[in-house]
Amino acid sequence: MVALVQDYKKSTSSGAGYAGALVTVLIWATWIIATRHSTGTQLGTIDLGLIRYGVPALVLSPVWLRTGLIPRNVPLILLVIMVGGAGALFFQFTTFAIHSTPASAVGVLLGGSMPLAAALIGVILFGERPDLFRSLGLAAIVGGLAILLVRAVAGHEITWISFVFLPLGALLWAGYTHAFRRSGLTALEGGALIAVWSFIIHIGLALVFGTTIMTVPLGEIGLQFLSQGILSGLAAMLAYGIAVRALGGSQAAAFSALTPVLAAFGGAIFLDEPVGVWEISAAVMTGLGVALSTGVLSHRLKG
Repeated sequence: MVALVQDYKKSTSSGAGYAGALVTVLIWATWIIATRHSTGTQLGTIDLGLIRYGVPALVLSPVWLRTGLIPRNVPLILLVIMVGGAGALFFQFTTFAIHSTPASAVGVLLGGSMPLAAALIGVILFGERPDLFRSLGLAAIVGGLAILLVRAVAGHEITWISFVFLPLGALLWAGYTHAFRRSGLTALEGGALIAVWSFIIHIGLALVFGTTIMTVPLGEIGLQFLSQGILSGLAAMLAYGIAVRALGGSQAAAFSALTPVLAAFGGAIFLDEPVGVWEISAAVMTGLGVALSTGVLSHRLKG
């Protein structure tokens, strides 16, 4: 009976983890598209950062007021890695690059790089050893991303900014993933601390470099409030925290490989970027890679 209860709790936890990861990926794809859209407005990266982290910092204020800005039971280095990896530094690097990169290429260079960076950190720093299924899954992800990257490079002029800052952003996010996993914080606590510290940093940036947020039409502010603040800053952060807690850092990060697929199709619908047979092939290959690298298929086969 005890074993059955434990199995039930484990399967329920895994289900919540998969759901959290999928919700995160869907929101990330809309975030890429919304951020690309902001290039045609007066909103700069600092303005977007104020919205992105100001909303969750306010909503989750009871949480960070309870934990304190520097929780006693969390090593300071882990907190710094979390804030940098999923907060202000990550956001400024990636948003700067997204403004000059097609949505399909952003998905490849950022979302597609995340599971590979997370797996690499896990192997080098924490001694993780991917099994055969996860290794095959990562290989399939690389194959799918290679197809999308070749198509993106062939169809667009992509500068060095894209190739440097987006993979760097992926590495920062992978570092956050492993740091949060080992911090002992809940998804709410981690999200709240990242939001409030990043908001404070962006207030400092606004005081130094200025902001144009007050001159932007309310309709555009509303769009970014929903995409950056509510969805990306609050919902996706909490959903990803749940996924990391339930699945582990490397496995949760593997789901981000679906981002380039969704971004490519979203770019086609909302930004008039082309999607053809190669993009569809990459979607199938990447989706299979995610299923393998997260352990979904291996669990079913073993069962």
